[in-house]
Amino acid sequence: MRVAVLHDHLSFIGGGERVALALAGAFDADLFVTDLDPGLPTRAGLRSVRATELGKAPRTPILRQERQAAAFRRAELPGYDVYVFSGNWAIEAAPRHRPNLWYCHTPTRVFYDLREDFLRDLSPPKRVAARAWIRRARPRYEADVATIGRVVANSRNVAGRVARYLHRSAEVVYPPVDTARYRFEEVGDFWLSVNRLSHEKRIELQVEALRQSPRERLVVVGGPQMGVDAKKFLRSLRPPKNVEFLGEVEEGRLIDLYAKCRGLLATSRDEDFGLAPVEAMAAGKPVIAVDEGGYRESVVPDRTGWLVSAAPESLARAMGSARGADLEGMRSACEAQARRFDTRAFIDAMQVQVRRAAEGK
Repeated sequence: MRVAVLHDHLSFIGGGERVALALAGAFDADLFVTDLDPGLPTRAGLRSVRATELGKAPRTPILRQERQAAAFRRAELPGYDVYVFSGNWAIEAAPRHRPNLWYCHTPTRVFYDLREDFLRDLSPPKRVAARAWIRRARPRYEADVATIGRVVANSRNVAGRVARYLHRSAEVVYPPVDTARYRFEEVGDFWLSVNRLSHEKRIELQVEALRQSPRERLVVVGGPQMGVDAKKFLRSLRPPKNVEFLGEVEEGRLIDLYAKCRGLLATSRDEDFGLAPVEAMAAGKPVIAVDEGGYRESVVPDRTGWLVSAAPESLARAMGSARGADLEGMRSACEAQARRFDTRAFIDAMQVQVRRAAEGK
């Protein structure tokens, strides 16, 4: 089959970008995106992926999403046996590109469960503009979803949102982690956090937990969400000296950090699924995560980590009670759990899903 993969953008390395690259690599597909960073496939360890940029989009929220959507709406990509969409705005190409499949990371949350949170953070004039955009864009988005032949969700959590908000059923195929790339080196002297700098990641919970735990140390990896001013975001957190922000790092360094950390902190609000906990477990490291969303599908309480309430005090208690011997004793269970989400399992499942989509089943 000739397969085309369409993803919103390829300007930083996040969970969705890793999935799009893995799909393109697995199917020897052409990858179409906006805002292409040509070096990103190599940094992600997928040098051979062929990526094409459909257009640029500004950093300003709403205008950015509109430009991305317009780029996919205008796209004309004939000659493929099946089209695989990843992300929120790439599905604007769905009406003219069939047969197709949507690998859904989540329905657009600012249209649904995070709408009020999104609006609350805006100034009054921007809030008025955002409400108007949502009223205009949501029906178009839902009409695009109606033209999708097959929906695959990245977790049971997301499949529930697809049913609740979009009234579609979705198969579940968990996103991939190349578990063989990760290794255990030691139970080190720092905790690790791997996520984009954005409000829904609730990094402030981690910072406050470390403020309450001066003997602990936290290293945070990840660049800013598009449209987020990193310096302003970090100033708002007022991080103590035992919290270090590294920004985006190369894949090799990230693997080293996983190998040497004590474990992972994960605090996203109702996380879709979350690749970082699986990456940490692949390195034999346990996870302290909030008891919400996709974390419930990857973390096995008291075997591969702990699920706690979304409060700094809960995170601090979990870190404080985690002894080095206990953390090392979880290594085997963590590695075994991570293998359930290995890239090979993802590719095998997606080959079935893409074939069925191509056949119109």
